[in-house]
Amino acid sequence: MATAADCRRIALSLPGTSEAPHFHRAAFRVARIFATLDERCAYMMFTPDEQEFKVMLAPEAFAPLPNAWGRKGWTEVTLAAVSTDELAAALRMAHAHARPRKKERKGVKP
Repeated sequence: MATAADCRRIALSLPGTSEAPHFHRAAFRVARIFATLDERCAYMMFTPDEQEFKVMLAPEAFAPLPNAWGRKGWTEVTLAAVSTDELAAALRMAHAHARPRKKERKGVKP
């Protein structure tokens, strides 16, 4: 069972990640937000295909957000239903989508 402290520790260990408030949650970002956190859940950015796979494998742990953000891949992760290894894998996946694209890294917007 993972905790909010585990999520914060793992997210901040990923390259280039910073934490800042985002409404009533903590947000973790590189070039863009890839995860937010409250005390019982994390919310992560996956592709719709990744989201579908995670929900299929572990519906007790992963659920699409019930709105347009969810249709874009944003997924609720119930911390009590995942191990720290599963949480770390999910955060690494979300982090990969938040890294700057090559053109952004050179200071040129795509």
